Amino acid sequence: SEVALSLVLLVGAGLLIKSFMRLRSVNPGFNSQNTLTASLSLSSVRYDKDEKILNFYEQLMDKVSRIPGVESIGAIIPLPLGDNNLSISFTVAERPEPAPGDRPVSGARIITPDYFRAMGIPVLKGRAFTREDRANAPKAIIINETFAQRFFPGEDPVGRRLHLGINDIDGEVVGVVGDVRHAGLDKEAGPEFYVPLSQVPLTDIALVVRTSGRLDPASLTTALRASVREVDKDQPLFGVRTMESMVASSVARQRFSMTLVALFAVLSLALASVGIFSVMSFLVRQRTHEIGIRMALGAQRSDVLKMVLGQGMFFTLIGVGAGLVAAFALTRVMGGLLVGVSATDPLTFAGVSLLLMAVALLACYIPARRATRVDPMVALRYE
Repeated sequence: SEVALSLVLLVGAGLLIKSFMRLRSVNPGFNSQNTLTASLSLSSVRYDKDEKILNFYEQLMDKVSRIPGVESIGAIIPLPLGDNNLSISFTVAERPEPAPGDRPVSGARIITPDYFRAMGIPVLKGRAFTREDRANAPKAIIINETFAQRFFPGEDPVGRRLHLGINDIDGEVVGVVGDVRHAGLDKEAGPEFYVPLSQVPLTDIALVVRTSGRLDPASLTTALRASVREVDKDQPLFGVRTMESMVASSVARQRFSMTLVALFAVLSLALASVGIFSVMSFLVRQRTHEIGIRMALGAQRSDVLKMVLGQGMFFTLIGVGAGLVAAFALTRVMGGLLVGVSATDPLTFAGVSLLLMAVALLACYIPARRATRVDPMVALRYE
């Protein structure tokens, strides 16, 4: 029973560890290194007009870009891996108008021109936004790779027109960028489009500051706050953190589950090994008289060793078999916690089984060695 329970927990821990390693190796679609993020929420009373909002952001971007060590600065709403999401319906020009309830929906991101550069998001086709994409300029839209593949399969989307359900924008697709896993590293990227902040002014925004060289982005926090105060002394800056910490926080649930199950698995493995050792030691003491008779009749030490190890491993294999059946049934409920790993991953099942049998073999070996050292004359008088 101890072996079976230990195997179930070890398999669960092995699957979660393998899943977590796969999750940490997932490409989020952006470069999180040397990147600092912070949030702003402008007062709707003071910034009641689009011109005031855009003027604040332009002044702030200009001041932050002059901070020593800043390579680029951008802004977006909503921020990748955050708790917020924005989905907007749209239609494609020159295609039949869908029924009101059948309009396709896509993730929407409002950004500043240098956002892709600040986040290290590649532009695959066309161009990124520029300062020329102002409010009075022709509306420009950038889509991600998944959007292009899903709604323009086998076509070049650059130059096509979209009508967006945000600010009634009727704009042209000017570029295609790489996918970003905005909802989480464990979720595939969906279709998304980007529009310039100048054409959709919002009072809530997240700044993204990329530093150059080996400069710690967190060291710019004070300078960033000072830049905001220079533009508006009453404007608070909150949620300042590095992008690497955001990536780490996004997998906190998986890390906690992995750590908890791994802890119980290690404890169960220790209990199983101690249990096997204790039982085998007890059995050897019980069979001391029998072992003495066998050795007096000519049994070799290797024969006694094989006998004791065989008995211990026989029951261990029964426990491993029962544990594999239980693990195969129970790990299926872990499907929602696993990323890139099957709940019945054969390598994990095989590796854990071999590990458990190796530990059991060691636990059996010590009492077995003790049995081979029994003096036949002493054993024959043993009661």
